[in-house]
Amino acid sequence: MARQLHHRVLAALGQALSLELTAVQQYLTHAALLEAWGDPLTADRFRQETVEEMRHSERIIQRMVSLGLAPAASQLQPVATATDLRGLLEANTLLEDQLVRHYAEAQRFCQLVGDAEQAAFFSELLAEETAHAQDLAQWLRELNGPGVNSIHSPDLRPPARAA
Repeated sequence: MARQLHHRVLAALGQALSLELTAVQQYLTHAALLEAWGDPLTADRFRQETVEEMRHSERIIQRMVSLGLAPAASQLQPVATATDLRGLLEANTLLEDQLVRHYAEAQRFCQLVGDAEQAAFFSELLAEETAHAQDLAQWLRELNGPGVNSIHSPDLRPPARAA
């Protein structure tokens, strides 16, 4: 039986799972697009992003199971596509911003209702997604710099991920 949690906390967990699985689907699709465009290095970077989002999904599922809940992603968003790397990064930045906003609101609400355990859980995810969003924003800024004209420009190489 699920521990007594505020219904909005339960909904926040379900929405978090939906958003993370949406990100998995989107990054996998973008990796396939980049592979088809002949950019295996950047495709690999997007596959790494997929692994990170899958880990977040797993943590959310584990949290839900530990609370006695049946995990269910209620609704995956459609994959946002584009015709170039810049467009893919812009779409991913929007999705990461959605995740950051969701985790910030969930953390704030948990604090408001006095659920420190769930607030800490959302806080950890918020910190990781905020760092991820900042990495993507930096990558996009580098792409938007002077002298970058084509998807195959050496300037478009993905920056190394921090370990």
